[in-house]
Amino acid sequence: MTRLLLAGTGLIGARHLAHIEAHPALTLAGIVDPDPARRAHPSAPGFPDLESVDVPVDGVVLATPTATHAPLAIAAARRGWHVLVEKPVAETLEAADAMIAAAEAAGIRILVGHHRRHHPRVARLHEIVTSGRIGTPVAASLLWLMRKPDDYFDVGWRAGIDGAPIKQNLIHDVDTLRWLFGEVTEVVGLASNAVRGAARPESGGAVLRFEGGATATLTYADTTPTPWGFEAGTGESPHIPHTAQDSLRIAGTAGGVEFPSLRVWSGAAHWNEEPKPSETEVEEAVPLIRQLEHFAEVIAGRAAPIVDAASAKRTLDVILRIEGTALPLPAGNTPRGSGGVTPPVAAR
Repeated sequence: MTRLLLAGTGLIGARHLAHIEAHPALTLAGIVDPDPARRAHPSAPGFPDLESVDVPVDGVVLATPTATHAPLAIAAARRGWHVLVEKPVAETLEAADAMIAAAEAAGIRILVGHHRRHHPRVARLHEIVTSGRIGTPVAASLLWLMRKPDDYFDVGWRAGIDGAPIKQNLIHDVDTLRWLFGEVTEVVGLASNAVRGAARPESGGAVLRFEGGATATLTYADTTPTPWGFEAGTGESPHIPHTAQDSLRIAGTAGGVEFPSLRVWSGAAHWNEEPKPSETEVEEAVPLIRQLEHFAEVIAGRAAPIVDAASAKRTLDVILRIEGTALPLPAGNTPRGSGGVTPPVAAR
């Protein structure tokens, strides 16, 4: 049995907790949370901080606010615990470097929670793109368009830049695109806060150029209730209804592919010929469970992290560049106060 300590009991922490408890090869070593009520558990001990933990631990799952990732990961490394840390890996590139150095010094491994790489449909998409089936990737178009409930932002750290869909949601898409196309060489971005008027980007877009020459356009918003986004399309999140709608299209020199349907278009040499679609069969699985299973393999020394801290740092670098090109927000963006739009969080 792999003994896992869980730090943080928010939205993603609760999902980790349920999967750890249900898995026959994992055991919950304890829960770390400063709130006594949130760390209470019928069978596992609770602790206010990592320093208080006095039970055997093989690895720790850090599902805590971004600013705590580096100090908690460093503290865990000093205790000899392997780490699964939620994305983003850290608040800054320098903090990520400190985590990497601490892990190397302690001889432990850090796995970063870009769990979409463990999704069977993402894995099959990677096979389609990298196999040359659609030729050389040329362009991609991605949508992440959801409306988060207003009380999502009642948690203090979500009210500012860290709660924007760039760092909270688009980061997953950037990691996936890096896995498909290679490293990002150029970034251009725009953003708006015209709906809620919050002190963070609420919607916008970015154009990424990759080392192989492909470009991708990413459009995001947390203010619109559409069916287009990874979680809605795949049904991956229990909190978001499954729409089965494609939100990513990739074009190559020999065809294209849509995701998450994995419909491949091929057979046309130019625009006078008709491309033909073909479907792809995939065996479904829960990516968070597969990620925990992979973490157990990493702890045992039987696998290297699929997404280590160095790779996650490169994704964070792209995200920070998108934020940098999107900020400052245009002057005069204020909430419209109609159509069900609520006042900005700061005014509550």
